[in-house]
Amino acid sequence: MKNAHKNQTDRASEPGKAQNPVDGLGRLLDADMRAVNALILKRMDSDVPLIPQLATYLIAAGGKRIRPLLTLAATQIYNGDMPRAHGLASCVEFIHTATLLHDDVVDESLERRGQETANLVFGNQASVLVGDFLFARAFQLMTADGSLDVLRILSNASAVIAEGEVMQLSLANNIETSLEQYLEVITAKTAALFAAACEIGPIIAGAGPEAARAMAAYGLNMGIAFQIADDALDYMAAREKLGKTVGDDFREGKMTAPVIYALQDSDAEERIFWERCMARREQSEADLQTAQALFEKYDSITRAMTLARIYGDRAAEALAGAPAGALRDCLHNLIDYTINREY
Repeated sequence: MKNAHKNQTDRASEPGKAQNPVDGLGRLLDADMRAVNALILKRMDSDVPLIPQLATYLIAAGGKRIRPLLTLAATQIYNGDMPRAHGLASCVEFIHTATLLHDDVVDESLERRGQETANLVFGNQASVLVGDFLFARAFQLMTADGSLDVLRILSNASAVIAEGEVMQLSLANNIETSLEQYLEVITAKTAALFAAACEIGPIIAGAGPEAARAMAAYGLNMGIAFQIADDALDYMAAREKLGKTVGDDFREGKMTAPVIYALQDSDAEERIFWERCMARREQSEADLQTAQALFEKYDSITRAMTLARIYGDRAAEALAGAPAGALRDCLHNLIDYTINREY
């Protein structure tokens, strides 16, 4: 295991390699990630043709695979059992994919990763049911691993994600949503799975509870930073890089950090604008530009990114105790990448 780790480290250190930390992790964990992808394809197969057809449609669309990479990295960095990590990384990706399918139905989304959403192509009913199938597959992989600790961590994360979805639904279009409530939603919806993906690595490596807690804190704080940055990107990224329509959150009336910061300082007339656009969702073509102008006026995007960096710093602190080397360097660089990315 240690020799394989060293060989991977040497390959990833060659000049001109790894344009970003995700690429770097992919190089360090290339054989493991290929095993995970093969397992994903195998376990999403079914005698019901629509299931692999719809699941393949979404999974084949790409994505950074950050969550399963985190599970592999958090296991490898502690010289853990990588075949076990393959199954659990696949489990993490199935949970994530299932939540995407359900999210797009709830949000009535039209585009993801540069293509039409699965619910638009296959219908809402099929998307929800295939999402349920992927959740079931995830639990099969959890139980096959045999660790009660792993089962507890991943099942708890699945429950928290569902709670976050309901919480977001209950706060939808509510311009009184506080920053604390927003952070609670994204901690549940996004960061909980990041935390679980990282925590199970030291668990299956037998690295001890302190290492597991540290990696969970790393994942949790990076997940929060990731989502804050993602919400800011919705208003400032180029459409072709973002992989979805810019301003989707605005059109859906989602109360994200940029909107909350703008509302904190808005005058009475501006609050009427936000009430119309976000609460009643009565929008014209020009309203997105008006919102972006208000973000500039109140420095909302910058304030959101500053908040993301606070959580990024917390992630870096949690990671500091992990074994030094190329993997830790990649995980550290991943923090900045998730915050400063263009898509």
